[in-house]
Amino acid sequence: MFKKVVVGISGGVDSAVAALFLKNKGFKVTGVFMKNWDIADETGVCQTQKDYEHAQWVCKKLEIPLVEVNFVKEYWNNVFSYLTEEYENGYTPNPDILCNKYIKFDEFFKFARKELQADAIATGHYVKTSFGPYLEHFKPDTNVRLLQGDDKVKEQTFFLSQISQEVLRYSMFPVGEYLKTNVKQIAHQAELDVIVHKKESMGICFVGKRNFQDFISQYIPSKPGYLIDLDNGKVVGEHKGFHLWTVGQRVKLGNFPVPYYIYQKDIQSNNIIVVQGCNHPALYSDFVVTNTPHWISSEPSEFNNFGKLFYCDFRFQHGDPLIPCIVHKNLKNQLVIQLSQPLRAITNGQFAILYKEGECLGSATITFCGPSYYSLKQEIKIKQEHDQECDLKEEMASTST
Repeated sequence: MFKKVVVGISGGVDSAVAALFLKNKGFKVTGVFMKNWDIADETGVCQTQKDYEHAQWVCKKLEIPLVEVNFVKEYWNNVFSYLTEEYENGYTPNPDILCNKYIKFDEFFKFARKELQADAIATGHYVKTSFGPYLEHFKPDTNVRLLQGDDKVKEQTFFLSQISQEVLRYSMFPVGEYLKTNVKQIAHQAELDVIVHKKESMGICFVGKRNFQDFISQYIPSKPGYLIDLDNGKVVGEHKGFHLWTVGQRVKLGNFPVPYYIYQKDIQSNNIIVVQGCNHPALYSDFVVTNTPHWISSEPSEFNNFGKLFYCDFRFQHGDPLIPCIVHKNLKNQLVIQLSQPLRAITNGQFAILYKEGECLGSATITFCGPSYYSLKQEIKIKQEHDQECDLKEEMASTST
């Protein structure tokens, strides 16, 4: 039934091994390199061109054709414009989830099916589906379910939590049952060493090695305001715009014994409220409200009865452990989620991803967080060594958010 498969080739090891597996399975494989960004970084280098050269090398090595397709316009209109608007209004969107929703599993899918007459598409994502890695369990009248990949560190259902059922039904994920270390070993055995030793891309694709604050400032005008201490109401510094900061991020201010962190952005005053200490109780909340959710397979049956609660797991940052939660759907089709424990720096604009027994059910944009443990006058009991981990995690987030 599935003979011709078009695989997205990024120039990395995961998509290369996915293409290798497909060819070894006897599929007629065509590689497609998606060009989503075409502006060079501050060194004058466009990372897209380097990746394309690696993609060419991979396809030549595997003896499969490679097609380049330009989605720069679609990426700008559906992902980047939304990103800048959200940042300017004080929110923290996730461009990787949006890129998968609008580009890789929409524009790419339509291009592969219509222009290349593909029976299915494939990517190197570390996820699985109920239809199997090669759609060997495909059933025409059955919804497909998105399942977590076997590599629990690398697994990427988080980033695919907004894709449509229509596309997922015709998507193959050949590396979903493998660990990253195994994938690299397989690539080495296939003499794909050029990409085995290639540094893995992290963070937003179009930022590259640049500082995110410097990058985003090229597209959003500065709108200065004050940094105000939540506890005493005093001005402790100034900022140049909401887009440069996200909740939980450390602010480097001199002459203070304890570092400050972003707590809240006040749209009305254009000021940013800050708190001292990485684990200040104002940064923690165990309650969120979302907009209308996107269910990948189908809405949980528990919501058929108004007032009935749904028990599942929650995540809002990739790589974080799953947290048990209780979900209620209100009359506006919003999700009201009570977490089993407080989480740090949940932010409006991010996605609430829901899981149940290894299945990614779907996601929804967070529209309201709180109340914080500070407002509830509750303490946060965190181990002392967690402060250093918190700073490290925040530093990494600030370069890839």
